[in-house]
This record gives sequence, structure tokens and C-alpha cells, in this order.
Amino acid sequence: MHKIRQILLFLDRGVSQRAIEKEVKITRKTIALYLGKFLQTGVDFSELLKRSDEQLEQVLGLIKPLVPEDADPRKLHFNSLIEYFNKELSRTGVTRLLLWEEYIREYPTGFQYSRFCELLQDQMKLNNAVMHFVHYPAKLLEVDFAGDVLHYGDPSTGELIACPVYVAVLPFSGYGYVEALPDAKLPQVVKALNNTLDYLGGVPLSVKSDNMRQWVSKSCKYEPAFTDMLETWANHNNIALLAARPYKPKDKPSVENNVKITYRRIYAALRNHTFHSLAELNKAIREKLDQHHQLNFQKKIFSRQELFDSQESALLQPLPESAYSIRHYTKAKVQKHYHVLVGEDWHFYSVPYRYIGKEVRIAYCADHVEIYHDGQRIAVHTRNYTSHGYTSVKEHMPERHQAITRQRGWSPEYYLKKAADNGPHTLEFFKKVMDSKLVIDQSYTSCIGLLRLMGGYGPIRMEAACKRGLRGHKFSYTAIKNILDNNMDMLEEEIEPEFRIPAQNNLRGPEAYN
Repeated sequence: MHKIRQILLFLDRGVSQRAIEKEVKITRKTIALYLGKFLQTGVDFSELLKRSDEQLEQVLGLIKPLVPEDADPRKLHFNSLIEYFNKELSRTGVTRLLLWEEYIREYPTGFQYSRFCELLQDQMKLNNAVMHFVHYPAKLLEVDFAGDVLHYGDPSTGELIACPVYVAVLPFSGYGYVEALPDAKLPQVVKALNNTLDYLGGVPLSVKSDNMRQWVSKSCKYEPAFTDMLETWANHNNIALLAARPYKPKDKPSVENNVKITYRRIYAALRNHTFHSLAELNKAIREKLDQHHQLNFQKKIFSRQELFDSQESALLQPLPESAYSIRHYTKAKVQKHYHVLVGEDWHFYSVPYRYIGKEVRIAYCADHVEIYHDGQRIAVHTRNYTSHGYTSVKEHMPERHQAITRQRGWSPEYYLKKAADNGPHTLEFFKKVMDSKLVIDQSYTSCIGLLRLMGGYGPIRMEAACKRGLRGHKFSYTAIKNILDNNMDMLEEEIEPEFRIPAQNNLRGPEAYN
């Protein structure tokens, strides 16, 4: 429009079209076209200059009159069915093609399939409009579980353990927390919430999740009922509980987006790593999470860490003096193998063997298991969630069991080192003993007996006995014991004369066989 006004101004001043072309950079053909439109109005150029842009557009015919949608009866009919189409598309197996076939059968003069889909798509864009929310610092924490799990390998069984992944984020700064849990039960959720607040260094005003059963005991769009344990945790931390509407993930868009970021920044980065414990897995997660917080936002010059530290951290409520702790209490009888059972996890924990047959009281939380007898604590363990597993402390065992445990913990290298320290013949005999067994573990008891003989008879006699034993064909504990018991290792070695066949004159040579 400003070009049109320049042309109009030059024409009002009587400037030639050739000169206007040089000044305005528009061809004379176009200038002549506008001149004709100006003259058709019958209004002076000076009067046209006084009019607004909209009035000039109307005078020159630059605004095309809008055709009302109501003028097309097909569009009117289609719009009347929009609500029906949207409802039917949400049903299982219903497609756009099926709807169009039904539509065109009832209304043969209606839109063809391509236009039908285009109009449906336009309507869906309107229905899927999203609202921009302004988030305020330290006001809200959103939590959720990632859809995919992470794994670690149990070194004792070789089993691959699946771990649900808890994700939390502050929508204002995008500063979040991620942790892999043994399971997704409520005690673990509460533990993860405690760890989140500890990681943030403060408490926001409210926390929101979806309607997962650990969070909401009774779902309601307007007044959801939260679980008792969660309400107790919220009161302890002075934080309000919120729940998204059922089947409305966009009520917590920040954590939904943070789950996607977790897949890209943590899952993808750890995909080729192998972990052997939950603690090792969470340590790697924490490293990747800290790196993510240090990265700048896209198209911004600051990071989540900087935004959190500068504008949100100071506004968080202070942490309570102590973290909320869930404690459970139960009783058990110490079994013959001096272990007690925590039935919730079906895991056994050891106590000193002198309490076999005694009744004890067990107090346990998400992290520790404490065992009491007559008011005194007799054992404490880190809680283990492995079903049908055993957590044992060596000091709780009888002395003979400790010895067996030590023996089972030895390796071939241990015995060979002991033998090598004694002498080369002892080392060679130990190797022969190990090679004589089908499975090397079968040789360990023999090696234990040989070590005892070494301690009883001394290293010099043991070396001599092994040297003599290497002449035979049976390599065992009994062979060396017999040598030592009969003092055969102390006998002087006799030098046997070299045997030669006497010369004979009556031997036939090869020529006799021609």
C-alpha cells in the first residue's frame, strides 16, 4: 500500500510515469494500471491521499468480497455432522474412509474423499488447540513415570532386573529429577518424592501427578481422593496435592515433555552400558541428569541450572527437619538357618545364630531393615527387594559356617599361590591335583588337606613329599599324607644304574630278512 500511495503522490504532483518508474521501482505498465483505477473513481488524487488504507483498497478493488460459508449447502450439511464424525473417530476401528463412505451414500452430492479429509483435518486442528500457561517459580512440581523401563543385571543370578523410572520437573525452570526404582509401589514413590525434594533443596507449594493408583485412591474430576500415606507425606512437607483429570495428560504437559527429554538425554546415552546394581544405575542417571541441566535451552543463552539457581531456588519452602519415613512393623521367628523373613518382599535377613528359635520384632522402611529382640537391636541390613533372596552377615554365622564360607570364596589362584610360596614341586603337585578332577571345585577339599599337611609337617618336608609324589601316577591328598606319615620324604634318593642290553654275537641283522 505504501507503494500505491507513492504513485498517487507523484501523479498528484504531475510527475511523468517514466520518472515515477525510476523513483518507485515499479514498471510503467503497472503504474498505468493504477492510474486507470484512480481515474475510474472520479475522485481527485489529493482526496484519495486523505483516505485510509482500507478505503483505498476498497476503491481500487484490492479486497475480494468474502463468500460466506453458509452459501454452500454442502458445507452447511458437513458442519452439522462434525460432532458426529469426531465422536465416531474415537471408536475402535472407525476410519475416515468408512465415515466418508457412509456420508457420500446418504448425501451423494457431498464432498469427495480428499476434500472430506481436508475439512476433517481443519476441524481437528481447531479442536486440538492448546493453551499457553504461565508458570510461576516454586509453585508447582509435576511427577510421572516413564513408559519404558531401565535394567540392571543381578551378578548373583544373571537375571536382568527391570526398573520403573520416576520423573519429576519444576515447570518454571525445567529443572527436574530422575530415579530408577525397584518397583512402582507407593513406598517407593514416597521415597522418590523425598529424594526429589532433597535434590531440589526445598519444597514447592504443590505437586501434581496423574490418576495412578499410588497417588489417587478415588478418581474424580473435581475432588479426587488421595491415598492416606501420600496425604501424610504432604502434611509432613507442607505441600499441596493435585491430580490431573482422568485421561488428560496435557494437564501436566511439563513432565510429559520431560519424559521425552529423559529418553533422549539419559536412556539414549546409557543404552550401551551394563549395570550390576540399582545404585550403580542411579549413579549413572544422576551424572547424565546433571549434564542435561548444564546445557542451554534451545535458542536461549542460559541453562535450566542457571534459571533454577537465579529465580526459583530461593523461593522454595525450606525442607523439614527430617525426611518423611515410612516404617512397617512385624514379628518373626528366627529359623534354623538363623534368618528371618520379611514377607512383603519375601526376602530373608540374617541375625546372630544364638537367637535361633527366638521371636524377634522387625522394623523396616524403604531403605533399611532393623531386627530387635527384647528391646535391643540385634541386626540391621540394607533392604533388599530380591524375592526369595538372602542377605547374610558373616559375623552372624557359627564359626564352622564362616570357615565354609571362606573356603567357598577361595579360587584356584589362591591355592596355587600358597603352593608356589612353598616350592616348585609343591606347585607342580597342586596343579596335578587340580587337573585330575573333572570339575576344579572338586579339588578344593584336597587342596585344603594339603595346606593342613603343609602347616603340620612344615614347608621343607612338604616340598620333599611333593617331589616324591610327582614320581607316581596318583595325585591326591592321601598320597602325600602316606609319604609324610611313613617318613618316605626323608629317605635318601637312590641313584639307579643305567640299564644296558649286553652285546650278543648271535643277533640277526636286517640282511636275514631279505
